[in-house]
Amino acid sequence: MVYTASFAFFEAIWEAGVTHCFVNLGSDHPSIIEAIVKGQNEKKGQFPRIITCPNEMVALSMADGYARRTGKPQCVIVHVDVGTQGLGAAVHNASCGRAPVLIFAGLSPYTVDGEKRGSRTEYIHWIQDVPDQKAIISQYCRYAGEIKTGKNVKQIVNRALQFATQDPQGPVYIVGAREAMEEDLEPYHLNPAVWGPVGPSALPVEAVELIAEHLVKAEEPLVITGYSGRKASAVTELVKLADLVKGLRVLETGGCDMCFPANHRASLGFRYGVEDHIKTADFILVVDCDVPWIPTQCKPKPDAKIAHVDIDILKQQMPVFYIPAFARYRADSAVAFRQLHEYLHASESHSRTLSSEEFSVRWEKLEQSYQQRVQTITELGTLPSDQEAPLNSSTLTAAVRKACPQDTIWCIEAVTQTAFVADQISPTLPNSWINCGGGGLGWSGGGALGIKLASDAESGGPGKGKFVCQIVGDGTYLFSVPGSVYWISERYKIPVLTIVLNNNGWNAPRKSLLLVHPEGEGSKVDNEQLNISFRPTPDYAGIAKAASGGKIWAGQVGSVRELAELLPKAVESVMNGTTAVLEAQLEGKEGKYGGDKAVLVG
Repeated sequence: MVYTASFAFFEAIWEAGVTHCFVNLGSDHPSIIEAIVKGQNEKKGQFPRIITCPNEMVALSMADGYARRTGKPQCVIVHVDVGTQGLGAAVHNASCGRAPVLIFAGLSPYTVDGEKRGSRTEYIHWIQDVPDQKAIISQYCRYAGEIKTGKNVKQIVNRALQFATQDPQGPVYIVGAREAMEEDLEPYHLNPAVWGPVGPSALPVEAVELIAEHLVKAEEPLVITGYSGRKASAVTELVKLADLVKGLRVLETGGCDMCFPANHRASLGFRYGVEDHIKTADFILVVDCDVPWIPTQCKPKPDAKIAHVDIDILKQQMPVFYIPAFARYRADSAVAFRQLHEYLHASESHSRTLSSEEFSVRWEKLEQSYQQRVQTITELGTLPSDQEAPLNSSTLTAAVRKACPQDTIWCIEAVTQTAFVADQISPTLPNSWINCGGGGLGWSGGGALGIKLASDAESGGPGKGKFVCQIVGDGTYLFSVPGSVYWISERYKIPVLTIVLNNNGWNAPRKSLLLVHPEGEGSKVDNEQLNISFRPTPDYAGIAKAASGGKIWAGQVGSVRELAELLPKAVESVMNGTTAVLEAQLEGKEGKYGGDKAVLVG
């Protein structure tokens, strides 16, 4: 078989460290399919693993989850303009969530009369020939390019991956017509070592001195972060800083990554930009964060000093963004935290101040307020003694946390229930909490599968990685295309635990309505009249079971007794290698699917 541009494409991504391709193939991919077969036959162990994905959003969400867990870009291959459109909200999520992903799509052939191999052969090639295919998603991408000749296909791939892996990381998009991808080439190789991203940037010396001075002098300093935990080293460095500046508090927003351990006394946990300490802090350091607060709901006091450190300091993809910071610096968060810690530690005057009795008192007060917060969370998560009592997000999540292994990786897309879930999970391990990061609901289905694949790969192979638990709202579960998700789970033996929070539909639109029209007409009617109710609700677990050909474990719980009976069985199923979907009916069973024999078969 000849060496084509398509084969060179796969060589290029493999040499660059891409290990998986999540594919949804079509009429633009004859040479791609030939190259896949050639690679699987001739390059065993040195060719990307191909994962067939019946839905494009699931494909990109899987690549997204894999990349979030490992930091290594993965590849998605879709079909011309329609497959690109099928990626849907997953492109938004990868962009906002800073996930390095390479997306390749074919173009309709540009020759008609057989002038080149790959020329038009089917009716659809005229219908899918659009003026500017890249424009469909280019505004979400760090780079969008075209393979116009096979002779530089590897250069184009590596150019794209430079952008994908450069902070702020994100998706890149490459297109190539059939003729270009069919082109015969002489085999060639590039040196991946010379195609890496720009190294991490540091704070200027004067910035370190300025921020350190404010941290020490502030009576109530606060760090607000959102993405810094993507690098485990940033978590470690922020802990060192919080240990040194006793009294410093840390608030996580966005929930995209675990940025600070919840068992540290400085932790305020996770909130979407609304927290009382934002209002009282006299110095706020915002680090790698898109929405530190929501001004109409909560904002700093007028005389608070604010500094902003971010790898995406101007938020270039947000037309409207502003926080009243007196200083702004583009820098890597892990590097910045380390600089601040080392400077304060080395400064004789600052060290003397930080060792004073005043800071010791702050440290004890911080512990007291932290223990009060922990006690409140514990009380909210305690199951009622009444075995027939209904469940809520807090009691359910607390039970799930206890039932799963301590080092579980949590894949969360709980929307309106996210803060309750976060409190009860209280993650402490870097890279153990991964949330969407964007607003395109449906990420977590494919995301959880990608995270599990990545964890297995990190640990030596299938079944060797960490336990993965997805917690997802009912409406979001439907957005995730469960028919595709659970077919893939069964086909490739990727076991995850899915907890579906059934609260009878979309509650986020009601919350949005009430924030703007608290006394309006919509506030006086129920969810059915607002057209956001799923009543009667679908058989969520049954949908997943059907998609897997009846193979996965499926169940429903709506009371304390049912949870105690079925949750251990769900966890056991996943531990034994079979995905489990457990629907949790919150606040009672009224209006929800009653279940039958099929849904309870393990």
